[in-house]
Amino acid sequence: MKKILLTIVSICLLLPIFNSCKTSEQALKVISYNIRVGSAPDGDHHWDKRKIATPAMIEDQKPDIFGLQEALKMQLDYIEETCPDYDHVGVHRDDGIQKGEVMAIFWNTKTQEMIKWGNFWLSETPEVPSKGWDAACFRTATWALLKDKRYGKYYYYVNTHLDHIGQEARAKGLSLIVDRIDDINPEGYPMILTGDFNVDLGDPCLKSLEGRMESVRDIAPKTDSLNTYQGFGTVDGIRVIDYIYESGFKATPSFETITKTYKDVPFISDHYPVAAVLVF
Repeated sequence: MKKILLTIVSICLLLPIFNSCKTSEQALKVISYNIRVGSAPDGDHHWDKRKIATPAMIEDQKPDIFGLQEALKMQLDYIEETCPDYDHVGVHRDDGIQKGEVMAIFWNTKTQEMIKWGNFWLSETPEVPSKGWDAACFRTATWALLKDKRYGKYYYYVNTHLDHIGQEARAKGLSLIVDRIDDINPEGYPMILTGDFNVDLGDPCLKSLEGRMESVRDIAPKTDSLNTYQGFGTVDGIRVIDYIYESGFKATPSFETITKTYKDVPFISDHYPVAAVLVF
């Protein structure tokens, strides 16, 4: 009897380990990263001086998929040159061809397969390059349907950057994204939304996501609420404006603001990347 009890106790103690192993086998690593537009006159923090930190971060974090905001073509090309396992999609926001920033989706070609993708503008005329409502800039969202090669699982990914000035543009832009998510996902696959929303925690703008998607920062057992925007170390107070939302995943074990430095570069960007692990 004593041996049986000891065996039962041993199994109970090992169950969390077995469950953890099972969870990790179905895990997807996601990052949202405002890279800071490479043409900005940032002095000691100019893209040319800090760019080596980006591939170092990607190699260290090993995301299966990540969304970039504010990226110019030269920055996209640099990432593809230095991170050969990754490919990307996205369009230039100002004309849909070659002008302006790209809300890019990068994926690890060894673990993920791109099925289809598309783009729309956050405006009253989302199918054509356009500025919406009271926005200061053209704003877009890039979406993609992918398949995780390891598990045979399909999921949708949406990456965006809401306006930094227009309050109406942020609210209506995010509402447009939520409506489009329903349209592009008739299969009901798991969904990921990443981006720089340019609003702090608790902003009314986020209410359109309630009941539709959940912030991984809020629900992950392992998480933080560190500043994501730090302005190259100049920000005082709380600025948490970068988000990862999800729906349809079985678990969300962790969320992390990546404050680690790479290649002795003090700040990888004026934002910290944020990362999450999601489980199919």
